[in-house]
Amino acid sequence: MWRRTWLLFAQAVTVSLAALFVVATLKPEWLPRNGGSTVLPLPTLTQAPPRAPAAASSEAASGSLVPVSATSFSHAARRAAPAVVSITATKLTRNPHADDPRFRFFFGDRAPAPQQQLGLGSGVIVSPEGYLLTNHHVVSDAVDIEVQLADGRGTRAQLVGSDAETDIAVLKIDLGSLPVIELADGRSLQVGDAVLAIGNPFNIGQTVTAGIVSALDRTQRGNSPFQSFIQTDAAINPGNSGGALVDAQGALVGINTAIFSRSGGNMGIGFAVPVDTARHVMEQVIRGGKVKRGFIGVDIRDLNAELAESLALPVKSGVLITGVLNDGPAARGGVRPGDVVLRVGDKAVTNSAELLAAVAALPPQSQAQLGLQRGADSLSVRVTVGERPATARQAPR
Repeated sequence: MWRRTWLLFAQAVTVSLAALFVVATLKPEWLPRNGGSTVLPLPTLTQAPPRAPAAASSEAASGSLVPVSATSFSHAARRAAPAVVSITATKLTRNPHADDPRFRFFFGDRAPAPQQQLGLGSGVIVSPEGYLLTNHHVVSDAVDIEVQLADGRGTRAQLVGSDAETDIAVLKIDLGSLPVIELADGRSLQVGDAVLAIGNPFNIGQTVTAGIVSALDRTQRGNSPFQSFIQTDAAINPGNSGGALVDAQGALVGINTAIFSRSGGNMGIGFAVPVDTARHVMEQVIRGGKVKRGFIGVDIRDLNAELAESLALPVKSGVLITGVLNDGPAARGGVRPGDVVLRVGDKAVTNSAELLAAVAALPPQSQAQLGLQRGADSLSVRVTVGERPATARQAPR
């Protein structure tokens, strides 16, 4: 009898355990957990735009802080992108052999007519009156310039003027209700600041790329001495030339102008003309049609401690005059080879770049006081500043 009872009990336990296993596997929510408490699903968090520090701290104190993201530059892109345009410049190219006497002997006047060549680039609207900034190399020698706005409107542009030394050109369009970009204060830009490059690379349409300021005051060997670039790793490609480099607030900090590349494409080293330089060029071009720079007519080199010792000079830094242009402004003012320039007006100069910048900033026909070291003597001379010739890239300063 007890054996039959035990068998029935064992079977009942087996069936109960099997049923519990099935329920736990297929319908676990039927079973109570954690002492019978109910488990609720996690809430979905909504990303909020960045807040001011005071607002964020008050939310944290109240226990209702919403996570925010500092990695989105959508606000900057929305502010700046409408003012960035695409530029198509039509240029005429001649047969390179057209002036060769042998070519003309065989073909006479039957040389092919000049062919049209389209150049692509970008530009930035900087005033409600329709002035645009772009690169000199984008529009140089163009016979026709077409501008396409981000809102779909298109128009022909007039070249107001350009400056090959800084690679900046100024265009003007005649349209109403123009989006205008804000100009930043270039002096506040620092290495490590986030920047966006906006333009029309490879003519695929307006594109925004992001990076940081990699370096400031970059110069490239063989280029104009007036080119001092912002270096960035934001992707810049052909077609971006003349486009905008903007900060995290969408204000213009530079005009994209060049890349360092072994392949022709982006390698993470791009260059932009600082906005302060572009603004200075634009103001002079609009006012007088061209940029006028000061010129005194000297050849120079940096003075270092070793050179100063060999010349028995009491100063260890400055700019050594190695040559003076005959009957040039410096020669007429009494500057001699071997003099060391220490000051232009009230501005101290310690190297060639500083002297060049200080002289170039002087208005032609103005008077400038140069502080010199001549051997053991300190003296000051007055120079009537000339105008730097357009072809003086490698000429005396």
